[in-house]
Amino acid sequence: MQRKLTLAALAAALIAGAAWYATTPSQTTTAFTAPFGAATAQSAAENVEIVEMVMGAEDAPVTVIEYASYTCPHCANFHKAVLPELKKNYIDTGKVKFVYREVYFDRFGLWASMVARCGGEMRFFGITDLIYEGQKEWTASGDPATIAQNLRKIGLTAGIDGEALDACMQDAGKAQALVAWFEENAKADDISSTPSFIVDGEKQSNMNYADFSALLDSKLGE
Repeated sequence: MQRKLTLAALAAALIAGAAWYATTPSQTTTAFTAPFGAATAQSAAENVEIVEMVMGAEDAPVTVIEYASYTCPHCANFHKAVLPELKKNYIDTGKVKFVYREVYFDRFGLWASMVARCGGEMRFFGITDLIYEGQKEWTASGDPATIAQNLRKIGLTAGIDGEALDACMQDAGKAQALVAWFEENAKADDISSTPSFIVDGEKQSNMNYADFSALLDSKLGE
């Protein structure tokens, strides 16, 4: 069953996501960074531009937008079992422009997004793969400090400098801007579960590769 998005979960992502746990390389325990004030975060968020993360040719005949949460098991399965084949046969061949948009069910998904985006556009999808591949491991404890530390390790493994990573993880304005961006996108596209897809303007639910391929072929007239 797909994860359903609720107003309560959205509120939790917005409020709890304001608190960011971070470590530095010299620490052996996780330190707590106090929640930033709402007014400060909102002010900082106003100057933050959220970059759309895209794979494929800009002029591809079909556009696919995926809405996914880093803590959603079905999203992890899609990224492991379906997306690699879509990339090989449709994205890399110039047939599909693929856009990835984050959904925040909880603060952990928001934190994962901040780590993935810390690598910039060039590293984003590679870090996203690492996050989904290790989803069971980095979420296993349920402890916020441990989860944050695990996500930080993923960022370091991806080659992000420790100081730069800490700055990304504690960026209050970016966190607030990401949540606002998500809310706007989810409302516009009527997103209520993940993974969900917008294929040339039409909303689609999760599907296997065979069904996705058939849908894309019909859009492409093949």
